[in-house]
Amino acid sequence: MLYDLAPPRTGRRGRPRARGERLGTADDIAAAARWATVTVIAYGRRETRQVAAVTCLWYGSWRTRQVRLILARNQRTTSGYDLALVTTDPDASPAALVKRYAARWGIEQAFADARNVLGAGEARNRAQRAVERTVPFAMLVHTLIICWYTRYGHHPADIDDRRAAQPWYRTKHEPAFEDMVIKLRRTMIAARISPARTTQPTPGQIRAVLAAWDAAAA
Repeated sequence: MLYDLAPPRTGRRGRPRARGERLGTADDIAAAARWATVTVIAYGRRETRQVAAVTCLWYGSWRTRQVRLILARNQRTTSGYDLALVTTDPDASPAALVKRYAARWGIEQAFADARNVLGAGEARNRAQRAVERTVPFAMLVHTLIICWYTRYGHHPADIDDRRAAQPWYRTKHEPAFEDMVIKLRRTMIAARISPARTTQPTPGQIRAVLAAWDAAAA
């Protein structure tokens, strides 16, 4: 629940008010907000959005510390909002804060990829140095894979192949980190057993390659 700023002291005896009138929820504020149109660069795109900013108190969490509620919506939204942010930054513009929030998506996705795709979230380390090394090493590997794919692994057909295999990704236009890992695994498998070698692969090697390809596509 959000409140207006505390009113000035009246000079009367007694404890001064710590908060102003009740403003309600973000929905209540959005209904009476004054919206301004701004240009925001978010998620790699330049967008025209409507924003509103209110300086208030989030009394239940921050007590008497002033915060700013930033509401944002696209031009097609006629009521309500698409994004609500609460910040203690008193100076940044609403457009800058929306951009800053959007920039967090890439960071959070990198953490998720390191945990789920590279397996850092499954580590069962106990020694202090092992704990301190595991996540940084996973993030380093994450960076190296992206650099490799950007310089050597990318091909426009990669997206077509993934969309053909998983047609429910109708809006997929860029490779995900998992796509990059699959491409790297297949490249390493092809390098291990390639037609350039004079000897034919053994049945065991063939089974290992087939199992690795299944794992790469899973």
